[in-house]
Amino acid sequence: MTIAQLQPLDFTELSITEMKQRAVDFRAHMQKRRTVRHFSDRPVPREIIEECLVTAGTAPNGANLQPWHFVVVSHPKVKHEIRVAAEEEEADFYHRRAPKEWLEALAPLGTDEHKPFLEAAPYLIAIFGKNHSELPDGRRVKNYYVHESVGIATGFLIAALHNAGLVSLTHTPSPMGFLNAILNRPSDEKPFLLLVAGFPAKDAEVPVIAKKPLTEISTFV
Repeated sequence: MTIAQLQPLDFTELSITEMKQRAVDFRAHMQKRRTVRHFSDRPVPREIIEECLVTAGTAPNGANLQPWHFVVVSHPKVKHEIRVAAEEEEADFYHRRAPKEWLEALAPLGTDEHKPFLEAAPYLIAIFGKNHSELPDGRRVKNYYVHESVGIATGFLIAALHNAGLVSLTHTPSPMGFLNAILNRPSDEKPFLLLVAGFPAKDAEVPVIAKKPLTEISTFV
């Protein structure tokens, strides 16, 4: 077994006052984040997306195997192909497969099978989970905690995009196997979700919603 090389932790302790203020400021900033369905076609510099992806790649993950792959789509033709395939799956979902309870839960959000944002936004980021990794010595190993690791990385990415001044939308048409075909990804990679990113349209609106209070989402013991 190879023993990991260690180095000193780069950590700067803050005063309790600064810690509290940082927590408050970040909470307030993240509370402004909203899922957006109306995107502008304004271009976004690629380097901003790259920086956000590097942030996502710092997420904790099983055995540091980093079991994710991000495919950034900006080509209009490819975005159109994704929209056509996604809307086909969504139409089947809304009109045949979705249980009544799920449709009732979605109704206040006003969503349906039509997804124009898949072409309007400058970027679609297809996020894949990788079941296996290639080690530097060429060995192929099984990845563990793939779903959990990719979910954490996706959360980092959403926060990074918001912090950079962009908006996003998590889109999960089911099934998503068409992404492997359109984006030429191996079958061993499983689509996790499609993240739409860019600037909001000038007339963008979002539903009036409320988040559960701390007392309902946490327990201290």
